[in-house]
Amino acid sequence: MSALKQIKFDEKGLIPAISQDFKTGEILMFAWMNQESLKLTIKKQQAVYYSRSRQKIWFKGEESGHIQHIKEIFTDCDNDVILLKIEQIGGISCHTGRISCFFQQLDKKNWKIITNMIKNPRDIYG
Repeated sequence: MSALKQIKFDEKGLIPAISQDFKTGEILMFAWMNQESLKLTIKKQQAVYYSRSRQKIWFKGEESGHIQHIKEIFTDCDNDVILLKIEQIGGISCHTGRISCFFQQLDKKNWKIITNMIKNPRDIYG
């Protein structure tokens, strides 16, 4: 795929990927992709990431059911960041059971949780 040749993966073969709700514009999560996960994302029209801690490809929602259907894919001006505009199935993108991984806001000197948990992670992952 010629479009992939333009992508600038880092020295570890990874590229940052941001998922954004295609309807609301809310930033939902950040993860890493490698070339294989980006190819799978394009082919399956479903978000597929690379887990650095587990050293493997993971299909978003493979355990939780909270799949991300791809609506559009963008890259930034330097071709070194991917933006996925997605439809979040189940309304939860974060492993903490929240809609977004960005639920902590700096309030002067402390981080304040500004988003409620939709579902307890124990109920999602067991």
